[in-house]
Amino acid sequence: MADLLTIENLGNLLMLCFLQAVLGFDNLLYISIESQRAPVAQQKAVRYWGIIIAVALRVILLFVMIELIDALAEPFFVFDWEGVLTGGVNFASCVFIIGGIFIIYTAVKEIGHMLTIEHLDTDMSDKPGKSAARVVMMIVMMNLIFSFDSVLSALAITDVFIVLATAIILSGLAMLLLADGVTRFLEKNRMYEVLGLFILLIVGVVLLGEAGQAAAHAVHDEALALRFF
Repeated sequence: MADLLTIENLGNLLMLCFLQAVLGFDNLLYISIESQRAPVAQQKAVRYWGIIIAVALRVILLFVMIELIDALAEPFFVFDWEGVLTGGVNFASCVFIIGGIFIIYTAVKEIGHMLTIEHLDTDMSDKPGKSAARVVMMIVMMNLIFSFDSVLSALAITDVFIVLATAIILSGLAMLLLADGVTRFLEKNRMYEVLGLFILLIVGVVLLGEAGQAAAHAVHDEALALRFF
């Protein structure tokens, strides 16, 4: 705890809280949209448990990445097509590729569904729902994908675990406070949900671009392989 109370670490904590707020917007957006797929009576609990579990896993992910960051940056497959393409596949590039493709697929599927609806405000309730457990699982999985990006960005600021963990917990509390309000807003303004899905689509494309950066750094500059944000 003493490490947290130094001027340097308090300054880093403020920077990290701001960073988490910026990077966490798309995460909160996904939680609000996905939780509406659960049974109405369980939606609030789904958001609550999804965020709680995801924050706990994010802290564990942070600890693992601090301990294994050099190993995670090491490429396990290198391709060198002279004059065409050079790079390496490491843990970061795999996460970004899988996460980017999954987010793009989810956003395109939901946008496609909305384009078939004549009246968004009245017909969205006709969409088949999902079980609460499945929605919680989806929220946790997507949160981990978004977490990888934000944790790497945070590690570029500091590697003090207590500072990083505090910022993650504070961002989780902020999501708990804001999730219900964002969900109510989207329920009353369905067109903004469509806009939110397009934002998620862009995030998926950006993640694929970051996969390319990670692949290039894995070969040309391993020091930046996990720290290029």
